Amino acid sequence: MSTPEVPPEWLLAAESSLRADLPGWFTQFAPPAGAPRRSAVLMLVAAGEMGHDIVLTERSGSLRSHASQVSFPGGRLDPGETAVEAALRETWEEVGAEPAGIDIVGSFPDLWLGPSENAVTPVLGWWREPGTLRVVDPGEVARVERIPVADLVDPANRFMVKGPSGFTGPGFEVADLFVWGFTAQLLSVLLDAAGLSQPWDEGVRRRLPWRFVRQYLTGTGGRRPTRR
Repeated sequence: MSTPEVPPEWLLAAESSLRADLPGWFTQFAPPAGAPRRSAVLMLVAAGEMGHDIVLTERSGSLRSHASQVSFPGGRLDPGETAVEAALRETWEEVGAEPAGIDIVGSFPDLWLGPSENAVTPVLGWWREPGTLRVVDPGEVARVERIPVADLVDPANRFMVKGPSGFTGPGFEVADLFVWGFTAQLLSVLLDAAGLSQPWDEGVRRRLPWRFVRQYLTGTGGRRPTRR
């Protein structure tokens, strides 16, 4: 019997590296005290044909918040659950990755996701025994993909994009997926913390696809931020 592959060093070092030099994004979007809603996402890494892959999903277009956007598997914590337990359960329920084959190697600080009013814990996982991914619930997920890290660090696939709220952050376009907002920022800080990022031109700006702008303007597929 072959020994399961161990996590790559870059994944094992990512949490300590990030916390040692915490990007300002984590302070800017720190959850408010006593945030009532908590969620978790699983940043799931597996061995792939081109080195390593990261699992991304495209959310269903019928969801109330973040419809059709690219995300990591994840969702709300059930009563009594930890962030790790929720991330594993949601990944199983959304894309069929068996929790028993996943090793948790760390987590990043919680972040505030304003449109859905959630304090989100990013959990880092190594898919030690990868199986077949599938869309388990089309009401939640429209598509699931294993994206090679090599494609994510390719400067040709990176750019900056302004979200409908006015915040400008990194973006990626891989496998016909337009990745922006929360997920793109998390990918960017993971690649930086892991020491994998290649120099890329942050002067390249891409326009946000109209379908996402329309959601913000009309309030469909996502909540508009509360005006203060």
